[in-house]
Amino acid sequence: MKRIATVAVALLLALLGAFQQPVQVIAANAGDQYVSEIRLGVGKKAEEALAALDGYEILKGDDGKPVDLNKNAGGGVGSKGDRVVYLGYKRTGDRSEAVTDLAVMNMKGGYSVKDYKALMETYMKEQLIPFVDGFLAAIREYRENYHSSNASNQARAQYVHDMLNQYTDDDCGGAGLGDLLLNETKYEMGDAAYNALSAAEKDRHADIVTIVAQANGTATLTVENLLIRAADTGEESWLERLAETTLDDMIDETGLSPSQARSELAKRYYDDAMRFVDLWEDFSEGLLSYEDDAALVEDYVGTDLTAALETIRNLDGEASAETVENATESYSNAKVDLLKAYQAAERIAIHDYLEEVDYEGDTLLDYFTQDREDIEDDPSILYPLVAALSDGQRAGIEFVSLQELCVIALTGDSYGDVSLDDLEPVSLYDGVDRGIYEPGGVALTSDALRGDAVLRAAQETDDGKLFRGATIAMMAISGATFLAFSAAAGSLIGYAAKLKAVSAQVQLDLTELQMAYSEQLTVKTVYRLNPELKQQMTKFTSGTNLCKYLTAGLTVAVVVVTAVTVWMTFRDLKNHYKVDFTPIPSYMVDEKDITTFNSRGEKIVIKNQEAYYKAVLCSRTEGDYYDVLGNKGDLNGYVGKQWLALYTEKNEANDPILAASFKFSDKEQIPAGYEKGIHMFGSSAVENLNNPLYVWKSDAPKVFVYFKTDAGAGVTGSGFSAGSLGLGALGGGVVGVLGAAAVMTASRKKKKENEAA
Repeated sequence: MKRIATVAVALLLALLGAFQQPVQVIAANAGDQYVSEIRLGVGKKAEEALAALDGYEILKGDDGKPVDLNKNAGGGVGSKGDRVVYLGYKRTGDRSEAVTDLAVMNMKGGYSVKDYKALMETYMKEQLIPFVDGFLAAIREYRENYHSSNASNQARAQYVHDMLNQYTDDDCGGAGLGDLLLNETKYEMGDAAYNALSAAEKDRHADIVTIVAQANGTATLTVENLLIRAADTGEESWLERLAETTLDDMIDETGLSPSQARSELAKRYYDDAMRFVDLWEDFSEGLLSYEDDAALVEDYVGTDLTAALETIRNLDGEASAETVENATESYSNAKVDLLKAYQAAERIAIHDYLEEVDYEGDTLLDYFTQDREDIEDDPSILYPLVAALSDGQRAGIEFVSLQELCVIALTGDSYGDVSLDDLEPVSLYDGVDRGIYEPGGVALTSDALRGDAVLRAAQETDDGKLFRGATIAMMAISGATFLAFSAAAGSLIGYAAKLKAVSAQVQLDLTELQMAYSEQLTVKTVYRLNPELKQQMTKFTSGTNLCKYLTAGLTVAVVVVTAVTVWMTFRDLKNHYKVDFTPIPSYMVDEKDITTFNSRGEKIVIKNQEAYYKAVLCSRTEGDYYDVLGNKGDLNGYVGKQWLALYTEKNEANDPILAASFKFSDKEQIPAGYEKGIHMFGSSAVENLNNPLYVWKSDAPKVFVYFKTDAGAGVTGSGFSAGSLGLGALGGGVVGVLGAAAVMTASRKKKKENEAA
């Protein structure tokens, strides 16, 4: 045991050092290969759109020219015409800052701000508040232990206090969480008492509901894990209490019949016992791997981690991607090896302790190595285990493993031996865009909502006509009037020509008569000699005069009717191209990303801010629908049938987008080597950004934007700076199980004294 203790202490120190070492040098040497930010430049002209993206790289086509994502997609007469839309982006080498996905949502797509609000209200009511109610037990036990006269309990609480102080609360002036939780929280005080405080006094009381709901996900889990470590105000550890608690004793203490007693105990302990069923197999199998663990600890080579870290530190900006990748992999593997060895040392220490403690004719080791099937068939076997835990420990069963619970029980006063000087405080909300919690700024999308949107679109009456019936009737009237005018004008011309011919004939006949009779004759003489000419002259004169009046009148009518028709036509065109834009949600959340199932198959909602997609901003200023759309980007340049908003996701669990991989295509065929691209929510297919559903011109050129992701991206940043108090959440505990060495020695001594007595 002494050999194992010595090795494990060394492993503990190495483990602390490994997770405190800043390795952001990895990110710095990875090159600015990822996309960190997306922005849209919009303008009436290319120059205007480009100017709005000063400082950004521009998406370009194979010809090296910027790609207009809204090319030739505007409407015709009466519309706002085309707007140029360029996509700009910035780079980063830090994977934690990288964009991991790009998705679009159209104005009439399937999303709902109201449904998201309802979903969150349900989550607060059914999940968050009940959790906070239960977890207050751990917080109160932490406070009691911090002021305890019990040296071991006080040491644990002091250590957890110092660790919690590494997290700061922006809402309380940057105060450390360890200090804040020593005071009542806002939730415990109640709104009335809290609101009566001054601003300075409020800074002393954390809002635990807001912290649990909004803090960095890793921070939330770590805080919960740490508080479990500070819980339990008893003089004995829970393992010592377990050794003195049997199921038969618990049944006898109820004073009920065995069947009634079991029923009563089930009410108290069954749910928590079932949580341990899910943890049982890993823990029991770990205890049975004693020989393998001993070999792993004995054979561990601690120099690998130091060498790997030194290699990373020696990298410079000229290192190749392969060199960086190899160095990162070596460092990650070395940390994994160290953690495995440390956890093996923990299991060895736990095994040795449990083997020394008698329990119901066997040992605690026998108790913890029972088959899972037996436990699952009769969960009452675990009632003594649950009963041995404090209320605070029971509140956090799902945040610690059985191995961690044992480590907490076995660790003596070793907490004071661990220094936290190398850690730097970080905000609880580090990496969280708290705008997602602003009312009305987040919309929910889901398969059901998107399906309803498609159904509504299919049911909408759209006959494709630009003009109303009255306008079409006026067009017909205008046409008929013009035809009448044309006919009158044509008749006028015809009658005028005939009248001219008859007049010429009359004049010719008159001239001939005058020459024959050498006397002055009049036109009447011609008419008397040729009555037919008189008839023609009368007819054509009347026709000409009538056509003159008709033509004049119809000319006025044509002007008036045409003016009215033009006005009505232009009005209908304006109405056709006019779009009443609705606000673009600042964030979009897919319901699939925030629902899950618990161990009993029940559907539950979980908080996961990484599932939030943030709207891409643009260069829009006052005017241009700024009062409605603000500065959120529209790929249709706010001249389409609907807005088409682009959203970015940053999720460290997903692969980052490679900046150099952006590719534009106007073909349906997917470019070789590409699979991903800008897509609609709910679909993995790359979307045509000039889809006729959103733009006016059905023949607008297609616009597809593809990208690649870095599937081999390694973890960058330190475990702490990335929002992770990694030390607090390690599988085996942050201070080392080898405080257990002292506990085990004391246990053996006590056992021998009892045997002697």
